[in-house]
Amino acid sequence: MLVLTREDIKKVFSMKDAIEAAKEALVIYTQGKSVVPLRVNLDIPNMQGQSLFMPAYIEDLEVIGVKIISIFPNNPRLGKPSAPAQMVLLDGRTGEVTAIINGTYLTQLRTGAVQGAATEILARKDAEVAAMIGTGGQAVAQLEAMLCVRDLKKVRVAGRDFDKTKSFAKDMQRQLAAYNADIVPVERSEQAVDGADIITTVTTSKAPTFDGSLVKEGAHVNGIGSYTPDARELDETIIKRADGIYFDTKEGVLEEAGDVIFPMKKGLVSEVDFKGELGQVIIGDIPGREKEGDITLFKCVGMAALDLVAAHRIYKKATESGIGKHLQV
Repeated sequence: MLVLTREDIKKVFSMKDAIEAAKEALVIYTQGKSVVPLRVNLDIPNMQGQSLFMPAYIEDLEVIGVKIISIFPNNPRLGKPSAPAQMVLLDGRTGEVTAIINGTYLTQLRTGAVQGAATEILARKDAEVAAMIGTGGQAVAQLEAMLCVRDLKKVRVAGRDFDKTKSFAKDMQRQLAAYNADIVPVERSEQAVDGADIITTVTTSKAPTFDGSLVKEGAHVNGIGSYTPDARELDETIIKRADGIYFDTKEGVLEEAGDVIFPMKKGLVSEVDFKGELGQVIIGDIPGREKEGDITLFKCVGMAALDLVAAHRIYKKATESGIGKHLQV
């Protein structure tokens, strides 16, 4: 059994690699070539947390996997990540565990990557200014993913704590210097969103994080952070204004995404207003952006096939490179 740490993954798997893996996973899911049950979500009320169990099987890749991830918002006070996770990879031919992979970094990477895939496919090619709302554990990968797929000149970042936002922007300016973009902290989300070509939200907010009326024509919006029916980062205005709304998985979003569930319950939108899954765009079954002035929107709640394809590719690359630690159990 191979054990792969965060640093091991970084040695063999880039954000560009992760985006390609995300596109493969989206196509596999859309074509019905994976078994992905809805995740089991256990509430841990005394810690205001949740533990999620995300299994998947892909026959063509002969691989099985289950990711165990917990969302414990108080962990940073203890110096621990807010979303600790591990990915268990199994051989699809024998059922044997072949690897345990750092699931915290895997989650950050693949969640950034699926947004990167959506931005690559749906955002205008000439996008230069982006907005990111959220500075938590997922923010670094989300920022890099946008920079990876578009030649951005400026990214405006907003968070709940402006001091933290300034510190984050300074760190990112140094860490992602190779992309040659200005990372600018702003105090309010409205300042970030106004005039932005690409907008990405990555929070666990229970209330909308920005005013949808501020989104300019031709913009692309990614709603990435919220994943429960009672949470939403996107307001009803932007859901109604969007010319094209796309999902990672239709089943998952309609079951779990408050961003969509709230306006549907109010009768403001219905299923006919949604274009479909991003995988359908990739394989050409449905169109992506149709006009330069369209507002496109991608809503993601995550799915186990994204983790499994990325983990499978990481495992193969690590094995080929002799990276990781072998354990006998």
